[in-house]
Amino acid sequence: MKKLLVSLAIAIIASLGAQAANPQGDTISIASKYIDPAMNVIVVKPADYDSPASASKRYPVVYLLHGYSDDYRCWPCKTQPALDSLATNWGMIFVCPDGRNSWYFDSKKNPKMQMESFFTRDLVPYIDANYRTIADPAHRAITGLSMGGHGALWLAMRHSYIWGNAGATSGGVDFTPWPNGWNIQDALGDYNENKDLWEHSTVISLVPTLKPGQLNIIFDCGVDDFFHKVNSNLHDALVKAKIPHDYISRPGAHTHEYWRNAILYQLQYFNERFNK
Repeated sequence: MKKLLVSLAIAIIASLGAQAANPQGDTISIASKYIDPAMNVIVVKPADYDSPASASKRYPVVYLLHGYSDDYRCWPCKTQPALDSLATNWGMIFVCPDGRNSWYFDSKKNPKMQMESFFTRDLVPYIDANYRTIADPAHRAITGLSMGGHGALWLAMRHSYIWGNAGATSGGVDFTPWPNGWNIQDALGDYNENKDLWEHSTVISLVPTLKPGQLNIIFDCGVDDFFHKVNSNLHDALVKAKIPHDYISRPGAHTHEYWRNAILYQLQYFNERFNK
């Protein structure tokens, strides 16, 4: 009996692990002239999406960007394995693309890593054409963790006509203090030789371009996170510029445990904006 119970426990754990590794949702591939090879993307839909009763229903969309050294499976498989339940509970479609250590901007060095162009010209139009989205900025949000936090705010601040709602959790909103970190030099070149380009490729550099009410913004960072200071600086810059936003500083570090909890607050924030 004891061996049977152990075997059952192992089977249950293996089943849960398989579910985490193979989340509900569509895994699609999108080819583009802006990136090479084609990008894999996971799309997580609410449970009622394919119901005949919901055949004409459209849904708001949240784009979830992963961090450095991860991929499109990060959010549904590692950071938030309950993403399918959250999609159902909130009535949202989640789109999880593959950032490929790009920092989500167009590389000045690699013509096959034009990630910002891919997102704005190919990814969003593809999702709107192939899924029943509410295809307007008011019902479209983008957020991400770490590198993805930079990417989400960078893309939304520069393209608020696409995303009307943006967030970041532990975002690398100013990476200039780390000139040798996270392969940023692959996109922007050596920091000492390209300081102006580096400084103008950060989220914090975009604050002067924003107008009050242009974008709904929420971001957070744990007090033990190495990105805490740059997030606090972004908050101060937004306050000085009189740009409305929500900023949360809470206990936590640069971990999936922290992000798993942080995204719940952001989804509530987005849901309130979607329903205004």
